[in-house]
Amino acid sequence: MDEPFSRLLTRVEAARFLQQRGFPVAARTLATLVSRGGGPAYRRFGQRALYRTEDLLAWAESRCSPPRRNSAEGERAA
Repeated sequence: MDEPFSRLLTRVEAARFLQQRGFPVAARTLATLVSRGGGPAYRRFGQRALYRTEDLLAWAESRCSPPRRNSAEGERAA
């Protein structure tokens, strides 16, 4: 269930939020993912997409690989 006071971020704010946490994502990338799919969950308020911080972090974490010690580890997992 949604937190009653969970802050919703605009696309620009969402990109900045992720960048400040080390995830290099542009607002244009989030816009593209809205139409192509594969992006973080969002809500609509009129024409504007709004993102919850929890959804942004869950999406960004899901795109990260497991920790590696060298570049060959990724090839072994494939």
